[in-house]
Amino acid sequence: MKRPQGMGILKLGAALAIILLFVIIHLIAPQFLPSLFTLLASGDIPATVEYIHTFGEGAVLFAFLLTLFTNALGFPPAVIFSTANVILFGIVPGIILSCVAETVGVTVAFVLMRFYFRDAAEKAIAKSPFLAKVDHYSGSKGFIIMLIGRMVPYLPSAVMNAVGALSSIRLRDYVLASLVGKFPSTGIEAIIGHDLIMQQEDKTRLVVVVICAAILIYTAIRFERRMMRTETAVQDVEKKS
Repeated sequence: MKRPQGMGILKLGAALAIILLFVIIHLIAPQFLPSLFTLLASGDIPATVEYIHTFGEGAVLFAFLLTLFTNALGFPPAVIFSTANVILFGIVPGIILSCVAETVGVTVAFVLMRFYFRDAAEKAIAKSPFLAKVDHYSGSKGFIIMLIGRMVPYLPSAVMNAVGALSSIRLRDYVLASLVGKFPSTGIEAIIGHDLIMQQEDKTRLVVVVICAAILIYTAIRFERRMMRTETAVQDVEKKS
């Protein structure tokens, strides 16, 4: 009984620490959080670019932290900030910045969600043979599942964060799959957003990237379905034997 009680106190302490952080930020700069949340809720990419630009030499650091925060939160869509980053810092630097910041952000989300909700998920899994199979599958094939999910452009980050946190995937596999998978998806999202916002006269790159996005999404879905069929077939053979 002592362990659950101690864990409960630890979870409460962590929650209070997060709240305290926001209180301190508000006391230091009362207008910062309201203006930031208004910007996040608007989803306005040009306004986001202008806002980040106002930080001058600290714009890169602020863009990194902003991208990290929104990916940990899961709202608003990451494409807003990956697009803003490539507009401000260039295609390649912007994509690299976005990918690294997004990976750190989703890792923070993973750690917090697993810390708070994995125990509840394990209790539900213990009561359901189906959920137990899904949990086992996510542990043995977790890297591939997460890699495919992260590679799909425009798939909500919050969905994959929750899937990872409530599954049996190891933290190392989660981080590596997220980092590798985010490069193609973030690159595609950022380039499409950049070319649409900047209204490039030559649409060749935009068309090529859109086609690549469609192919990537189709391939990921087909591969995931084939993996599920293979896993089901293996389990059926094990049952018969």
